[in-house]
Amino acid sequence: MIRKISSLVIVVSFLAISLVKADEGMWLLNLLNKNYNDMKKIGFKLSPEDIYAVNKACLKDAIVQFGNGCTGSLISAEGLVLTNHHCGYGYIQANSTLDHNYLEEGFWAMTKKQELPNENLTAKFLIRIEDVTDKILAGLNDNMTEQERGRKISELSAEIVTQATKETNYNANVSSLFEGNNFYLFVYLIYSDVRLVGAPPSSIGKFGGDTDNWMWPRHTGDFSLFRIYTDTDGKPAEYRPENIPMKAQTFLPVSLNEINKDDFMMILGYPGSTNRFLPSAGVKQAIDFINPAIVKIRDAKLAVLRESMSQSREMKIKYSAKYARTSNYWKYFIGQTKGLIRLDVFGQKKELENQFQKWTENGDRQTKYGSVIKDFNDTYQALEQYNLATMYFREAAFRGADGISLAHNILSLHALLQKADTMSNVTNEFKSKIMAEITEFRRYMDNYYRDFDLATEIKLMGALLKMYHDDVKKEFHPDIFAKVEKDFKGDFDKYAAYVYKKSIFSNEEKLNEWLGNTKLKVLQKDLLFVLMQDLFANNTKHSKATQADFEKLKKANRLFVDGLLKMNPDKMYYPNANSTMRITYGQVKAYTPRDAVEFDYFTTINGIMQKDDESDPSFEVPLKLKELYKAKDYGKYASKDGNLRVCYLSNNDITGGNSGSPVINGNGELVGLAFDGNWEAMSGDIAYEPDLQRTIICDIRYVLFIIDKYAGAQNLIKELNIK
Repeated sequence: MIRKISSLVIVVSFLAISLVKADEGMWLLNLLNKNYNDMKKIGFKLSPEDIYAVNKACLKDAIVQFGNGCTGSLISAEGLVLTNHHCGYGYIQANSTLDHNYLEEGFWAMTKKQELPNENLTAKFLIRIEDVTDKILAGLNDNMTEQERGRKISELSAEIVTQATKETNYNANVSSLFEGNNFYLFVYLIYSDVRLVGAPPSSIGKFGGDTDNWMWPRHTGDFSLFRIYTDTDGKPAEYRPENIPMKAQTFLPVSLNEINKDDFMMILGYPGSTNRFLPSAGVKQAIDFINPAIVKIRDAKLAVLRESMSQSREMKIKYSAKYARTSNYWKYFIGQTKGLIRLDVFGQKKELENQFQKWTENGDRQTKYGSVIKDFNDTYQALEQYNLATMYFREAAFRGADGISLAHNILSLHALLQKADTMSNVTNEFKSKIMAEITEFRRYMDNYYRDFDLATEIKLMGALLKMYHDDVKKEFHPDIFAKVEKDFKGDFDKYAAYVYKKSIFSNEEKLNEWLGNTKLKVLQKDLLFVLMQDLFANNTKHSKATQADFEKLKKANRLFVDGLLKMNPDKMYYPNANSTMRITYGQVKAYTPRDAVEFDYFTTINGIMQKDDESDPSFEVPLKLKELYKAKDYGKYASKDGNLRVCYLSNNDITGGNSGSPVINGNGELVGLAFDGNWEAMSGDIAYEPDLQRTIICDIRYVLFIIDKYAGAQNLIKELNIK
């Protein structure tokens, strides 16, 4: 009975469209019938089946999850993929050399033979979505602990995935939605031969750099182009020279029509994560502890990287991608903290919790939901110092000096060597397993050392481990810190230099030598390997000690969301983002960020020239772009007034993972690609603010202008269906 009532409430909530703003929400594609009327009112001219269908080609079939954290879209019948420059940045950097620095110069393949392969880059297509909530909940009961519940969910999910993928080349997973109250199966097809086709120079693709990141007005041509290749039968395949361009069953047509205020916009993509149900205690912890810690650690890391990158062009190429990844969310968490405080998100959450607590006063509700808010407050207080220590472990250790993550990646090989050491007779089959693991590790290692500088890694390790030591309570310290205090008098720089000097991980030659003669004792005594193990063991120890609190918090989250759905049956809720495909719809909108300041909804090439600053690489405009501007040579990509627009704004609800997502008009035509959010709404992952939250979009006409007029890549323009 509980299951049936819960389902009914969820269905009713999805039907209550009129109470939800069209601009807020990251909606599941297979539930679009619930949003259809609302979408039509603001300019949607297609049917829900044009967006999501299983038995016919539709818009979802033109959308890919690009790599592991971005979105892209098919824009030609030959598998051409459009995504952001910052999504392709690591692959552009990996293909760059001193002789061919594609980050600085840009890259344009004028023929398919010139397109460049990329190791470990995939494009994932969604095949179908299926509600499997009934199948999962049928195996659960209220007497289960959260651990028992989690194990059963994993077991049932594995059975569902096996059934969905048997005798196919599909991948699949079951995702939890509404904090463990609903479950959906997502089936995918993954392509692994994805080649670099085109990218503007960073002076266009990253114009404005860190200064303009998350800011409006924006003038960034944040795009890059890739192509999916298949085997000769059209099936996914690893890279081979004889592979052929993908024959796309559908792709997005491109519209050159003017973008106007209040125009309908929809964005399809793979938003990574939001935390819209975060309680007030979690908001307070983010403001007081977690966000400041992330900002402080990344600030120190960026300082080391900047110093190294200033030494030479070679060092700048090596660390450009790492710097960009670190910098992006360094600035994000600064903005999020300010936004949470300015918008009083803590107060908003507190008010909702007060309403929830009052709703639970009914007898039956009190039994099930009465302790939820108290459990939130108690567990966040209990976990406060542990959460801080965990953040330092992640940011200052595991994501600090890359040597620690390199040593962590050898653990699978270490386990095999340990097992072999206990065997009286190591079989040929087991030796083959070891060799296969060595081969796999070498692939990872090759990428690692391509972007490695020993002096930089020593500085990073010393600086970040010292912060970990100084800022986290001693009771949460790994054992190795006591050794540094005793043997190195607390000098982490000396300790880091000593570790790398003695370690087989300090350079590629040493590590290759060991891989040629894998002596277990050498690895187990290696100082960097020992450090990595100690850091992880310490984190695991405290994780186990707080397991009961985390289980209590997990249950409180689940019951809170379940209760909210029942408490507000006329409100339309959407699940948190979790890297599954979603659609968000809204309109082109300007905004007023603060008193006496009004922003227009678009920018033009005039703004690029106004920002031009040869003394600042982030704002140095390429000579050819200046020449095109001077001649006003914008071709068919000009606006009605003869100017060239660069970016515009909409109130679509997006987050990290939506980078590269296609922005589509009411006719299903590509008009831009999403690449950022605005500074004033950085709290949006926790609380959406309709008056402030905006998506920053690169106008497709500026993208085409750069490909056509700037790069002269007519071969790519001819592939497109331009309307």
